Amino acid sequence: MSQETHPSRVAIITGASSGIGEATALKLANAGIAVVLAARRMERLEALHKKITDAGGSALMVETDVTSRAQVEAMVQETVDTFGRVDILINNAGVMLLSYMRNAHVDEWERMIDVNLKGPLFGIGAVMPIMKEQGSGHIINVSSMAGRRVFPSGAVYCGTKFGLHAITEGLRQELGHKNNIRATIIAPGVVATELTHHITDDDVSKRVDAMTSMDALTSEDIANAILYAIEQPAHVNVSEVLVLPTAQG
Repeated sequence: MSQETHPSRVAIITGASSGIGEATALKLANAGIAVVLAARRMERLEALHKKITDAGGSALMVETDVTSRAQVEAMVQETVDTFGRVDILINNAGVMLLSYMRNAHVDEWERMIDVNLKGPLFGIGAVMPIMKEQGSGHIINVSSMAGRRVFPSGAVYCGTKFGLHAITEGLRQELGHKNNIRATIIAPGVVATELTHHITDDDVSKRVDAMTSMDALTSEDIANAILYAIEQPAHVNVSEVLVLPTAQG
């Protein structure tokens, strides 16, 4: 495993096995940041880890289900044991199980709350003491334009993203001045990722097809926005970045 004992910056990325998480890991590693790849699909993490380390980057992979507080805390501890610090937490893992309320996909509502809200909170809770002791840190929550605008079939999904926006702003207000910890929301519009592949509500399929037919953003577009927020001077907190396809209304 190619990694520095004490790199200058260390970033944890959840949901790193594909899409925005994978693109962000590659982008940050190329910028000289040690990356901790956290996800459930180890075979994908192994391929990404090899790609990063073969290119001379520093990486650690940890199998992590963000709905498990114990696993998230263990992953953060392994990060500290390996690299000695945590500078950046990117809460990227998320699910978008769109469905109309009338169809009562209650299990899917619960899943979105567990992944999209409790997952980031577990990560935040685990890194806060470390960042406070360091006197610096940056927590980045990958949300969605759905955290600003509600649409049919997205009531619960939007609810989780509105909640994530509120949590991030609260973090900024509480930890910025006192602890030098920055907090950023990254809010993409339509991105060509796996998110739509897990929708089970047949009534939503036409809407999804219309959404994905436009010239959507790529995962790399969002990775660029994340790196932009990270690379600002320490006295600059980019609190929110809304990134939309030019064609999106």
